[in-house]
Parts: sequence; C-alpha cells; structure tokens
Amino acid sequence: MTDKAADGTRTIQVEALARVEGEGRFKVRVEGGKVVRSEFSIFEPPRYFEGLLRGRSFEDAPDVTSRICGICPIAYIMGASKAMEDALGWEIPQPIADLRRLIYCGEWIQSHVLHTHLLHAPDFLGLQDSMELAQSNRSLVENGLQAKKAGNRLMEVIGGRSVHPVNTRVGGFYRAPEQEAIHGLVPELEAAEAMSIAALDAFSGFDFPDLEVDYLFVALRHISDYPITEGRIVSSEGLDIGVADFPDHFEEHQVAHSNALQGATIDGRPYLVGPLARFNLNADRLPPDILALAERAGLAPGCRNPFKSLLARQVETIYAFREAARLAKAYQPPEPSFVEAPLRAGTGHGITEAPRGICYHRYEVAEDGAIVSATIVPPTSQNQRQIELDLIGTVERFHNLDDDDLQWRCEQTIRNYDPCISCATHFLKLDVERG
Repeated sequence: MTDKAADGTRTIQVEALARVEGEGRFKVRVEGGKVVRSEFSIFEPPRYFEGLLRGRSFEDAPDVTSRICGICPIAYIMGASKAMEDALGWEIPQPIADLRRLIYCGEWIQSHVLHTHLLHAPDFLGLQDSMELAQSNRSLVENGLQAKKAGNRLMEVIGGRSVHPVNTRVGGFYRAPEQEAIHGLVPELEAAEAMSIAALDAFSGFDFPDLEVDYLFVALRHISDYPITEGRIVSSEGLDIGVADFPDHFEEHQVAHSNALQGATIDGRPYLVGPLARFNLNADRLPPDILALAERAGLAPGCRNPFKSLLARQVETIYAFREAARLAKAYQPPEPSFVEAPLRAGTGHGITEAPRGICYHRYEVAEDGAIVSATIVPPTSQNQRQIELDLIGTVERFHNLDDDDLQWRCEQTIRNYDPCISCATHFLKLDVERG
C-alpha cells in the first residue's frame, strides 16, 4: 500500500511480505526525498524456545532448537551440539566432524537453491513468483528443483529425513550411514554442481541495482576451509575472536515495532552476516576455479552491493556441491558414531554458519546435565537493523520511481537477506507493572 500526501510526503507500506519464511512487514515514510521513518517489523509471535529449554536435559537441545526452523534445522542442531560439547568438555573426532560438515552442505544447498531459484530470481526479472518464472524459463526452475532435491537427499541419507533430521545428537550421530549409501550420492552431487554453474551464468545476466553499502561484515573464518561448521569470528574491521567471546562484542536489544530482538555490536553499530559477509571475508578459502567463476559472474572480493547476495549464494551452492562430493568420496563410517563422557557443570558456546549467517548458542548446564539457561542469537535477528538501514538507502536512492516500482524494490531489498523471520522471533521483553 502507498499513500501520497498533498505536500509530496509518501508512505510505502507492505502489510505482509511474500516469498520469505515467516511473517513480517515494513513501513517507510519519505519527506522531500529523505526517509524520516523506516520500520521492518517482525510480527510473528515470539516462541520462547530459550525458556522451553530450561530444566530439560542437555541431550534435548539439538532436537528442540531444530524446530525453530524447518529450512535450516542443521544450523540449530549443530550450534546446540557444539555448545553442549563445549560445556561438557567432549572432544569430537575428525570423522564425525566431517560427517557433520557433509550434512551441513546439504542444508546450505537446499536453502540456497530455494532462495536463489524460486524466491529471489523472480525479482530481477519483473515476475511475481516462481510460477511465472517457470513459464518464461522452465529449465532454470527445473534445474533448481533438481539441485534442491540433491541437497534434501543428502540430509535424508545422513539425518534420516530432510526436515528436522532425527539421526543427530550431542556427540555425533545415533547411527553412521553405510559407506555405499554415501558414495552413491556422488554422481548426483557432481551433476548438480554442473547445473549450479549454469545457473550462476544465468544469474550473472540479471540487472542488479546500482547500490553500494558500507557494511561491517561479520563471519566465521577457518584456518584452511571455507567456513561452515566452525571457525573464529572475524570482521571486515579486523576483529578476530574466539566463539566464547561473542557476548563481549555483540548484543541484542528490543525495539517497539518488532517482536524480534535486533543485533548490534557492543557499541551499538549494525553489522551484516550471511553469504556476502562470508564471501568477502573468506574468498581466499574458495577453490581458485570457483573464485574465478564468481568473478566472471560479476562478484569479486570487496563487493558491497546487497543485491549481489544472490550471486554469493549461488557461488556458495557450487562450493557446497563440490565440498559434499569430496567428503562423500572420502567417507568411511566413524566407529563409534558418537562420543560421550561423564557429565559436569559448565557453560558452553557454539557458532556455525547457517545459510543466512552465523547462529550463536550459549548454554549453562548443571552437574546432572539439566539446562540452566539458554541464549540463541539467529542470523536474521543480527541482520534486522541492517535491513532497516538498507531500506532507507534503497528508498533514498530510488525515490523517483513510481509507487509500485519503489514498493517492489523495497521488497526485493528485504529478500536480499533471505530473512528467516520465524528464527528471529525467539524472545520478547516483557515489562509488568503491578499495583
């Protein structure tokens, strides 16, 4: 909905944002070409997962938190598992860590492909949705569905099912998949990588809006690998800290217009997590030929155009297929498939790179393994303030567009983040006044 007053003031309001996961809306008020108000509101009800965990066994955390999101359950499973293992002092052997990275590749693939091919690509082609895209470019949609199927299949074989896998646990996996089952995935993964390269070439021909944003990028960085399951926290301004130091540098706060907390640095600055941040902070960790594909598509290290996050996601999809095939070829069932040790009281921290950015977990555990407290900071919460600022930049940059086109551009701006709104509504500050 758009309103234009006699004095030229314009209000652009989308009551329900489509083609994102969850429920959200935004409102922008423009006066004289300048934005005087911008609110990205997540109105999906809070779900209190952190409160639900208190008093439960440490073993429940991965399964409970995976229900935060049906698109990225592995992010929560792995973050919760790593935080619990940190609290309990459990050491995870490399074969189990490799199997975790393999199933996480499946999540990256299915999530990224869903967004790039079906949710975001229509924006760049002036289409309403993937159904219209299928009519104009059937092969692009069919290839995307085939690639997503490969990611789902990877999660099914390792996790038991693609949505909320049931084979994962603190310490590893209940059962290690058979070697033949994992090796049998390699041809499909390699074929899907080739399809994903063709899709990147197609996406490179999109007309990306001319917009550069001075982001503070934050992501994990691994000593040798492109970060997925582990690493140190780094930023584009030189931050380099351990996972346990996250609360000393980042925080969340409540805003009146949203049910989701907003992340910021400890001194109040917004920051960006997700594919564009990962790419800019870790491009040197990509295989040289994949980095060359990115640059050929118009995505080079230092890119600060939020609309080119589509390209970053597709580059990561290619990498995830390559990495999954490598891990699958080398796979041997870990024996045993999980580790465990005596319980102890402790506090643990875990961060992994969800498709949308770093997802932080902190748990305090009692001597008997009961959860005393839980804190979960999902990527959409961390990005929410930056989304609002991007809306301001987009409206001011494109305010001369007519109302419908400007509204479209604002929706496209939010979809640059592939926001998982359900993930973000995990807490609501409650003030009670009593007589």
